[in-house]
Amino acid sequence: MKVLVVGNGGREHAIAWKIRQSPLVSDLYVAKGNAGIWEIAKRVDVSPTDVQALADFAQREGIDFTVVGPEAPLVEGIVDEFESRGLKIFGPSKVASQLEGSKAFAKRFMEKYEIPTAQYSVFEDFDRAVRYVRDVGAPLVVKADGLAAGKGAVVCFSEDQALETLENFMKKGALGGAGRRVVIEEFLEGEEASYIVMVNGDRYAVLPTSQDHKRLLDGDRGPNTGGMGAYSPTPVIDEDTERRIREEIVERTLEGLKKEGIFFRGFLYAGLMITSDGPKVLEFNVRLGDPEAQPILMRVKGDFLQILLDFYEGKDVEIEEDPRWALDVVIASKGYPQSPEKGKIIEGLEEVKNLEDVVVFHAGTTLKDGKVITNGGRVLNVCAYGNTLKEAKEKAYEAVSRIRFEGMQYRKDIGDKAFKYLDRESSSRRS
Repeated sequence: MKVLVVGNGGREHAIAWKIRQSPLVSDLYVAKGNAGIWEIAKRVDVSPTDVQALADFAQREGIDFTVVGPEAPLVEGIVDEFESRGLKIFGPSKVASQLEGSKAFAKRFMEKYEIPTAQYSVFEDFDRAVRYVRDVGAPLVVKADGLAAGKGAVVCFSEDQALETLENFMKKGALGGAGRRVVIEEFLEGEEASYIVMVNGDRYAVLPTSQDHKRLLDGDRGPNTGGMGAYSPTPVIDEDTERRIREEIVERTLEGLKKEGIFFRGFLYAGLMITSDGPKVLEFNVRLGDPEAQPILMRVKGDFLQILLDFYEGKDVEIEEDPRWALDVVIASKGYPQSPEKGKIIEGLEEVKNLEDVVVFHAGTTLKDGKVITNGGRVLNVCAYGNTLKEAKEKAYEAVSRIRFEGMQYRKDIGDKAFKYLDRESSSRRS
């Protein structure tokens, strides 16, 4: 069968890599992709957000199934357009995608259906937002209402930082239309984790758990990014916490969508803070996370395309997990996330291909004169398997050490948050 993957980044490379392994695939296409994806899929020179042109291509080429990677095409209504033409596509509709496309919509939805989340207020008036900040004080979180490629949430530890963020979003238009309306919410303390499920109406199937690392620098310092690394599974989500996530978040969300008359089919991502009061939703996404998708899909056993097709058709599926750990280190360009440099030649990729248990997913790369060059903020996802998290980390960073390009930056502590939980489990078993 002919399959189309929509998107350009590391998540889409991981999706294409996993789907390519299926014996069902005769032709795999990507729009537009990157230098890594083009090694395993045919390039379609259409922007992921050009919904009409993508539907035209799928119709003309006889694409049997499409999987959407990023959020922007979903919010633009790619699923509605494809389905109006009788084309099979995995992802939520434009209405359902509001869960990610509008922070205000998502917060009001969670409040209405008693899904645990931070207290919040929504503002379209700058002066009212400023007064609110001065009334409640810091710390707090300022979020742009619309899509902002991972740059729309700022944790503010002082009033001055919050006021500066409001000025940037609402007055200076740093995020364009996405920041005209903002959500200001309480600062939650705890450990972040990602919980992603596949949804088809009232059915859902759970993917392996993971933990992202949002801040640019080691020790969770520096600005928020789209994600600097991830690993799977995460011990932050224990058995009791997972039960609560399912009952209080996933199932209440599906019930709420049903009551709103919104049909949801696709990936539902709950970005969580595991607090002393239990799991609370920081944000909803309506697609696989990036960089979480990379280690998650490495750990999904079996024919992922067959799983998607069965689930799409309304069958119950069970995700079998590889018992090994998987860890992903993001290598980013100099200047990321504010103003990443581009056009730097990447060396060492061929050498890394020969390393055992290592997979490199491209994100911001392209080809020029036969060479792979940087073409975005997050450039590569260097991933590795390990029988322990420590082993996976060592293999991933060994591979990172062999890759070179001018100005490359990466965190050196991906996965370290898990060790205190693993040490605690090990001590408890010994006692």
